[in-house]
Amino acid sequence: MKKYAGILLLLTLAACSSPPGSKEEPKNEKVQVTNASNGVQLEDSKTQTIYDNYVGLKDALVASNFEAAKSSASALQENLAAFEGCENTSLIAKKIVESKELASQRKEFTYLSSDVIAMFTHAPLKKGPIYVQHCPMANKGEGGYWLSSEKKIQNPYYGDEMMECGEVTQEFKSRI
Repeated sequence: MKKYAGILLLLTLAACSSPPGSKEEPKNEKVQVTNASNGVQLEDSKTQTIYDNYVGLKDALVASNFEAAKSSASALQENLAAFEGCENTSLIAKKIVESKELASQRKEFTYLSSDVIAMFTHAPLKKGPIYVQHCPMANKGEGGYWLSSEKKIQNPYYGDEMMECGEVTQEFKSRI
């Protein structure tokens, strides 16, 4: 457990640096995510949009859908760029948009997830849990984390190859 606490502390330090409620509204909500947040409601609409875009990207990678991942990453990139302190994280999303293959999208998703997990560690939830999940086999055994609205493992690093590889390592709950 200490291992996970240390990892999350490092992730928090590396995350988008501003609190919810920063400078401007998200610019792009062009990817329509249906039930992506699965009942998760955040207090801030900007962080909600970022979360919904992220889950849409994760779901596209689960489905091994290169074009949908590209589209979701594009919306996520624009919303992260508009969120003060998340400009560098938006550059990671841009790499996913510019990727030429699904494998490179998944690799960049690892770095993106590190920042986004740290961002949501302290994001005020109104409703529903957010799960941090981990696959130890992702990235050639280096492992990979991601966020999910469901406890059920749906692995974005392998899709159908190893759909259920992973475990829930943490749960963010509503404090209301």
